Parts: sequence; C-alpha cells; structure tokens
Amino acid sequence: QVQLVESGGGLVQPGGSLRLSCAASRITLGAHAIAWFRQAPGKEREGVSCISGNDDSTYYADSVKGRFTISRDNAKNTVHLQMNSLKPEDTAVYYCAAGVPWGGLLDFEYDTWGQGTQVTVSS
Repeated sequence: QVQLVESGGGLVQPGGSLRLSCAASRITLGAHAIAWFRQAPGKEREGVSCISGNDDSTYYADSVKGRFTISRDNAKNTVHLQMNSLKPEDTAVYYCAAGVPWGGLLDFEYDTWGQGTQVTVSS
C-alpha cells in the first residue's frame, strides 16, 4: 500500500522557521508531482506548493511565495518544504500529496495523501 508520511511540524514563534518532510513508501516520488496543502480550522484546504514530476518545476501560492521553498531528495524518496518567516496565518495542518506528473495546486490532481502534520505559529 502506497504511504506518505509527513513530519517536522510543531510550534514556532512568528518569524521562525520549520522544515516539513514527506517520506514515501511503495511509490517513487520522482515520477509524480508532489504537493503540500494546508487546512486551517474552519477553512477550506488550500494548495501551498508543488514540485512537478516532469522537470522539477516548482509552484507556490501567492501567500507563501518568497518564504517557502519546496525541494525533492530522490535518493531518500523524500520531499521537503522549508518554511521561513512564518506568520500566525500559516497555522494549519499540512498535508503532502502525490499525483499527476505535471503538478498543480488543485487537490483533485492528487490521489495519494498523507495524514498531515500540525504547524502552529504563535507567540
């Protein structure tokens, strides 16, 4: 069974940094687009960033552009999301997902999801 496992979430002060990781089993991440989504309480899930499986093109939501960086480590079959200059509005459960090779920030493009990791930005 294909499995994605997120890690790296936690509590951080505004302006701080966290690095999320998405580790995969029974799936080669390099052949798929991998995206990070987040969902805050009472809000819809939104796409944050993705890296394509075709050419490693990266995409970011406007709300995180310039602060978040997505990267892929094919040797470890892991995708990371480096989050800097965190804001309270970044507080959410973050999910990684694998899907169609060309990537995107729409959740219907992804068919394999992790369980999520909580990120809380608060002083």
